[in-house]
Amino acid sequence: MVVLNKIYTRTGDAGDTALGNGARVAKHSMRVTAYGTVDEVNATVGLARQHSEGELDAQLAMIQNDLFDLGADLCRPEMAKDSEAGYPVLRMVQAQVDRLEAEIDVMNDALEPLRSFILPGGTALAAQMHLCRTVSRRAERLVVELASMEEVNGPAVKYLNRLSDWFFVAGRIVNNGGKDDVLWVPGANR
Repeated sequence: MVVLNKIYTRTGDAGDTALGNGARVAKHSMRVTAYGTVDEVNATVGLARQHSEGELDAQLAMIQNDLFDLGADLCRPEMAKDSEAGYPVLRMVQAQVDRLEAEIDVMNDALEPLRSFILPGGTALAAQMHLCRTVSRRAERLVVELASMEEVNGPAVKYLNRLSDWFFVAGRIVNNGGKDDVLWVPGANR
């Protein structure tokens, strides 16, 4: 159980922060940058939820919870030492990736195939989904970069890859099932 009775601690005033295993690293370390960007994705989802309702809102709520799981996973390096933690270490699992894939498939089945790239826009919620998509792509790039330097849980990377696809397809769904998608017209302004 997390207890936050005091929000500021002053422990990071020198520019470092604690990871989930207690190790202290610079706040600009790749690991902190990666999970900080995952937190940014979560904030964009929170904004999108201001426009969502019903099943989509429930799915976005699950994604927000998953993103906290992902941040917890990324903030704890040294997966080989998970058994030494004294408690179950939270890691992303394939089932979370599979759920996103199943949701993407259901949404995509309701859409006509694309014949052009689309521009971010249409409804306010569709534009927000595209913002979520682009920030999740940035988070994915950072996690992949981290994985080139340190061990990263495989499902964490897969989840981010699927998540940006999820936002793309959801953006089309909330654009009147793709009917209000804004199509790219190559060279239109030459």
